[in-house]
Amino acid sequence: MLDAQIAGGLALSVASALTLNWAYVQEHGAANDLPPLSLRRPVHSVRLLLGSREWLRGVAAEFTGFGLYVIALAMAPLSLVQSVSAGGIAVLAYLSAHRSGRATTPRERLGVGVSLLGLICLAISLADSVSHESGASFLSLSVWLGASFAVASGALVASGRFGRGVPYAIAAGTLLASGDVSMKGAFEGDLHLIFLATAAAGYGIGTILLQIAYQHAQVLTAAGISTLLINSLPIVAATTILGEQVPSGILGVLRVTAFVLLIAGAVALARGQAPEPAQRTDQEATPAPT
Repeated sequence: MLDAQIAGGLALSVASALTLNWAYVQEHGAANDLPPLSLRRPVHSVRLLLGSREWLRGVAAEFTGFGLYVIALAMAPLSLVQSVSAGGIAVLAYLSAHRSGRATTPRERLGVGVSLLGLICLAISLADSVSHESGASFLSLSVWLGASFAVASGALVASGRFGRGVPYAIAAGTLLASGDVSMKGAFEGDLHLIFLATAAAGYGIGTILLQIAYQHAQVLTAAGISTLLINSLPIVAATTILGEQVPSGILGVLRVTAFVLLIAGAVALARGQAPEPAQRTDQEATPAPT
């Protein structure tokens, strides 16, 4: 029988998954009702977003869902909370299909199923994980964040060839994940407070990029790819620069299997992307984040 506190934490995890994924669908619908958003005009784009009541409702729901997730982590083991939260991508698939009236394609269902399995494997692999007090060095954090911004920049450059939907979702997920990594390293020393600035940049630019991706891709593709990166990249950082041990035995096998499945799921979601809407054919240049 589950302890009452753990049961409460799992209930909050379910509420968090439902709330967050409703927020993604709400933001997607709101962004598609707005004029084209552009990194070339960030202030104008932010004003458009803040002027949308529908988008603000989505953002409020997103903050609420994240708050529920944090509380759930305080009440239940990480592996259990992650296992429940892993179901969020299936919730996203249902909500997006319900709102748009468009049935998910076989490739999208495959992508969701494979991603869900990968997230569950990832959650199980976190059981009995050990964190070390050494943390990351200033140099390793800087290299990681520099690489994250380079990957995001490369994705934006690729958008000129592949369209903005998938590349912008990749860039958004990478930068939002870099914000999480920045926050983890920000308070490990006086100099590390500099990473509060990189966290702000990652969260800020990543959020705008995700809204632009919403204007060029189905919500399941844009939010799905971004969420997979947000969930997985900080764990890669934890096992490479933040001092957490890679699990041994079956848990280690599950960790590797999880990342293989997540990559396969993201590829399936990306290849299942429908053509970009005709109304989003604005010819803005694609700058890299700086």
